[in-house]
Amino acid sequence: MKEREVLFRSNNFELSGTVTLPSFGANSASVLLIPGSGQVDRNENAKKIQINVFREMAYFLADNNIASLRYDKRGVGSSEGNFWETGLIDNASDAVSALEYFRQCKGINPDKVFLLGHSEGAIIATKITANGAGAAGVILVAGSAQSGEDVLKWQAQQVVKTLKGFNAWLIRLLRIDIAKTQQKQIEKIKRSSRDWYRVQLIAKINAKWMREFLTYNPADDLPKIKIPILAITGSKDIQVDPNDLEKMAIIVKTDFEYHIIPDVTHILRTDLGQPSLSTYGQQASRPMDPRILSIILGWLKKNL
Repeated sequence: MKEREVLFRSNNFELSGTVTLPSFGANSASVLLIPGSGQVDRNENAKKIQINVFREMAYFLADNNIASLRYDKRGVGSSEGNFWETGLIDNASDAVSALEYFRQCKGINPDKVFLLGHSEGAIIATKITANGAGAAGVILVAGSAQSGEDVLKWQAQQVVKTLKGFNAWLIRLLRIDIAKTQQKQIEKIKRSSRDWYRVQLIAKINAKWMREFLTYNPADDLPKIKIPILAITGSKDIQVDPNDLEKMAIIVKTDFEYHIIPDVTHILRTDLGQPSLSTYGQQASRPMDPRILSIILGWLKKNL
């Protein structure tokens, strides 16, 4: 396996990434890895949690003679720009720029570049392939088939179910209506015109990204995609609804394969307990579920 650091331009910004190549010869296929939401770098690591999903994927692909490109999001890691001024549409534009750059790299067959997006990356992959991005196929890992607003409402319902101890007691004591509280915040974001603001002087919200996320519905674009699609979501994902894969199967009009993997969470780890955001730190210390990698490799080989 060989790796090299690369720089490419996107909307007047220089973005930084890593091309990972197999040790021997030219590649049968290549994969552009599109990262998920938040301030995550090319490996999908953030300050509070390092899940290393894309590093694991890149190394696994290289071991199987498949090249990859992963990159830092705008304003994150070594990439230029300001994360807090960057919206979902900007991230999609950066992914298109990354694809165009990768297709021109030495040793990369431009006709055999696949897209793989995780979480927000899956939404972006849906959006850009529906608009004709030049890819051989697309892999949606923890993708959705409903509007961002509906995704957030579903998330809130799942997270409340997992609350225990003091947090659960406090919600009952104060009779907090989570749905109503969330809706108020959503409406505030919709009314705002700022790129970002703070909630209660503490939490910082990328309002620009959130406004675009709330209104975009991948279900509108999925039927427009003409290249093969693989969709994978864990059965214990509480950030996107695993049942969205069945919705995709109904509306997609191209070759489509999907898998809901038992006991796998949003960060692609196996977790035999009750799904909860509070266990992400423990999960991140373990490798990715190997079933995901096996399914991805098998699908890539089939679609070459």
